[in-house]
Amino acid sequence: MMENKVDSPRTPLATPKGTGSPLIKQIRRSTEFGSPRGTPRRSGSPLIKEIRRNVDVGSPLGLESSKADVVQGDEQSEVVEDKVEEEKQDVAEDGNKEEDEDGGLEGDVEGGGSLEDMDPIVEVIAYSVEQAFEDIDNFLSAENGQDSPVTAVPDFVEKFLDLLEEMIRKYALESADGKVKWGTNLEEDTLFLDSVHRLVCLAESLDPSKLSDESAPSINRIESVRQLAMSFLEDEFRFWLNECKHLEVDEEKPQSESEDQTVKEADSKGFPPNTVLTLKNIAKEMIFGGFETECCQVYAVGRKNYLDESLAELGFEILSIDEVQKMQWEAVEREIAKWSIAYRECTKVYFPLELNLVESIFSGDKSVAHRLFDDLSHCVIIHMVNFAEAVSMISKRSAEKVFKFLDVYEALRETEPAIDELFANFEEMRDIKTEIMIARSRIGEAVLCMFMDLENSIKSDTSKNIMPGGAVHPLNRYTMNYLELACEYRDTLEHIFKEHLKIERADSNPRPEYPGEASCPPQKKNGPGQQDQSPFSAQLMRVMELLESNLTSKSKLYRDIPLCSIFMMNNGRYILQKVKGSKGIKESVGDMWSRKKSADLRQYHQNYKRETWGKVLACFKDEGLTVNGKVMKPELKERFKSFNALFDEIHRTQSLWVVSDEQMQSELRVSISAVVVPAYRSFLGRFSQVFTAGRQTEKYVKYQPEDLENYIDELFDGGANTGKKKS
Repeated sequence: MMENKVDSPRTPLATPKGTGSPLIKQIRRSTEFGSPRGTPRRSGSPLIKEIRRNVDVGSPLGLESSKADVVQGDEQSEVVEDKVEEEKQDVAEDGNKEEDEDGGLEGDVEGGGSLEDMDPIVEVIAYSVEQAFEDIDNFLSAENGQDSPVTAVPDFVEKFLDLLEEMIRKYALESADGKVKWGTNLEEDTLFLDSVHRLVCLAESLDPSKLSDESAPSINRIESVRQLAMSFLEDEFRFWLNECKHLEVDEEKPQSESEDQTVKEADSKGFPPNTVLTLKNIAKEMIFGGFETECCQVYAVGRKNYLDESLAELGFEILSIDEVQKMQWEAVEREIAKWSIAYRECTKVYFPLELNLVESIFSGDKSVAHRLFDDLSHCVIIHMVNFAEAVSMISKRSAEKVFKFLDVYEALRETEPAIDELFANFEEMRDIKTEIMIARSRIGEAVLCMFMDLENSIKSDTSKNIMPGGAVHPLNRYTMNYLELACEYRDTLEHIFKEHLKIERADSNPRPEYPGEASCPPQKKNGPGQQDQSPFSAQLMRVMELLESNLTSKSKLYRDIPLCSIFMMNNGRYILQKVKGSKGIKESVGDMWSRKKSADLRQYHQNYKRETWGKVLACFKDEGLTVNGKVMKPELKERFKSFNALFDEIHRTQSLWVVSDEQMQSELRVSISAVVVPAYRSFLGRFSQVFTAGRQTEKYVKYQPEDLENYIDELFDGGANTGKKKS
């Protein structure tokens, strides 16, 4: 152990037995009147204030000067030095006196006084912390080995208390000046903690009921210094706890081998190792000294504040259920986004790190550590669960809000394994885990209700308004975009619907296992070895069937039968493209459904061509144009006139129609040209010579085959005002 003698001329320490320093008297008075301890360090704690007052008046801690003319500051040190020098000279002149058994000096000192009457400053010169430890250890060993109780406080106790007070004074003065004293010298810190430890042992070994009345002042002083030491440790514990923050290792910064090893050690717990060690040592002595409650209270408040600040940096704000209920949906959406991030971070990062920290600091008592972590985590997580509860209770629901509800559900479900693992050994956390399950269940029920609202919105859309040009209906766009986005949450929705299915199966009421099951018999997914559709897939199919039925009804609002086919082609193609573009929808509906819808599109295509171009192709037939091998010119004229009129009307009307999908538009034009242009070219080649060249030919032969191709390419373009085609 290091040499640690006190420099008397700089810091006189000793106090006459039983008197006590001004600071001890002040602490004693504070203790009697229940003065609170634990004022934050460097912000005006009672300890710091008293030290400052002592410094201001020039009265060192623990010293009551017997000299009336004591001076302040540097002059006081000079007086002390002169006194010591005089005493040494007196001892030298009286050299015929022998040393006593204990090594002390006998004889007269300044007028015949004994060494016991000498100013206590001289005594402390030769009394060190090491000697104090030895005296205390010997006393405790002897006290444990004897049957008779101790009736008096040993003489060395007062000197030991002076030493301990001086240690506290030095630390406190550094703190008062804004300097960090604790933690800069590990040996000094260890020496101080060892001193506090022995003080507690000494206090516990002395039974006031068995001591003489003369020992009462010493017992009171022991308790006062003990309170002073614990108050100081409490301040230090609070300070270092506030400094204990999660480590963020800079991976790009080069590190030496020793630094790298330190970082790895620290990163294993997530906190600076030296800070954790300091907190652990302080907590150990506070608990040993009977200040477990104060230590735990400081820890609980400090870590709660730190977590609140960390979550606030992530944007999470603690809101009551009433506050959430009164918020506009746009504001709730923003809060949900911030809550999801904070909840995941809290359960996956902060809680594991906090558990490591509390178990490291309170490693001597796991029950204390777990109680603190239980209280801390419960206090934080209950606010987050309350937010989820508040979201589930929002009354103004709509199908569009389901995705934010799914975000909340996903966060609760995704972190469930981490919660279970983290609190596996915490019986007290069963209630909070139950609260989490209840909140998740309510969110799931809300999702089911809002998903069912999609069905209702399709059923209730009975608008008689038709889409100009047979374009894709807004209901179709809304529904398919909704399903496409929903399938991004497919795993979550599958889980919700399966949980709902379990509840329905457990219910004795004879009703469908999941929405749509009664009206939609179970279908098989296409492919060998695949199982029946899941509840969510069946629900999705139910929605798509309702959509198709609604679109079919709307197509009948068109008076033009070919336009009805164009409308169904546009909407059918849009659905099919959405299915192909969404892995979730495609897997839910299966390949067989896609092939069937493709066949339906081909059928609509054929219906359109038959209804539109059947009459045009009928103009090119030879029947009725010849009699006995002779062309009937009047009939031929009528044929050309009919064709011209039909084609003009088709071009005029169908150039305003819309085919949204460019590929389908091109395929449709090509298929029309492939049928009409060759037939017209052949008809024109057989009968155009019948007309007299010139005015007659120009009058009846209005189009050349190339003209037909150009005009057909202008069909389904939506006219000049359609602008860009929708995708």
